[in-house]
Amino acid sequence: MKNLSGYNRKKIFVTRKLPEAAMKILESKAFDVNVWTKETPPPKKVIIEKVKNVNGLICLLTEKIDEEVINAAGEQLRGIFQVAVGYDNINVDVATKKGIYVTNTPGVLTETTADFAFTLLMATARRIAEADRCVKTGKWKIPWGLMMLLGQDIWGKTIGIIGLGRIGGAVARRAKGMNMKIVYYDVYRNENLEKELGAKYVDLETLLRESDFVTVHVPLMPSTYHLINEERLKMMKKTSCLINTSRGPVIDEKALYKALKEEWIWAAGLDVWENEPTDLNNPLLTLDNITVAPHIASASYATRTKMAVMAVENLIATFEGRIPPNLVNKEVLKK
Repeated sequence: MKNLSGYNRKKIFVTRKLPEAAMKILESKAFDVNVWTKETPPPKKVIIEKVKNVNGLICLLTEKIDEEVINAAGEQLRGIFQVAVGYDNINVDVATKKGIYVTNTPGVLTETTADFAFTLLMATARRIAEADRCVKTGKWKIPWGLMMLLGQDIWGKTIGIIGLGRIGGAVARRAKGMNMKIVYYDVYRNENLEKELGAKYVDLETLLRESDFVTVHVPLMPSTYHLINEERLKMMKKTSCLINTSRGPVIDEKALYKALKEEWIWAAGLDVWENEPTDLNNPLLTLDNITVAPHIASASYATRTKMAVMAVENLIATFEGRIPPNLVNKEVLKK
């Protein structure tokens, strides 16, 4: 391994404090590290100012690294190292044109995110958030009620998985353990999981019509923006639950509100939102038949640490002259 002290103390801007293990790795090398220490994301004007003289940028999904930011960085910026699997907040095309590496952190959060997706599915089906509020607000008035807080069964039901990649596949394995019938839609067939789990490939409309639970696991791109809209929500069963742990804009929230309010579907569970943090005046928050979370699907101690360490390892590889292990824009190598 090359001695990084010979790299003239490369300047690194980190848009949020990382877990201790990742920070120790950075501090052990000859990097000049500047960390934004507040819990809230740095304003765009701060990012523009901070990137002017840096060689590497470690960022989160919450920071918009667009053309303006990348142009402000100048020629010395070598890499943008995302602490996340998704990277729709980064203008990868502009970075590639300028010869800048863009990396992400795939794989390490698969099981943790799948755990949470299935947790959200179960909590939504069995009305756990409503039950919690019932007890804590004193609404529990009778010892046991035959018709109190009735939910939906999960065992043996049909789950429709939109996007059978790493996380979607991990959710499918959990569904198999619940004896669920698995149908899925993806732009690519996953014949290995079809054989392993008995999953059935169907078109999106068939999935929506047949599934008791629909769970979304696709990246955000122009083709998936508002993929779940009013027309498609009306295709779903009135007893179905919609779960989203992918990206908020994949679901049209205005259409979802109508679907829940007018009971086109039975319930929804959301970990992600069109705008984050979502406004307290978001009408979805007035409904009882929705279970919500603040984008925490990968939020375990171990997983968040692994993500940050992976981002740092991508950075170190870059400045040691190696191709970073999780390079997103492989076209940049031609430059």
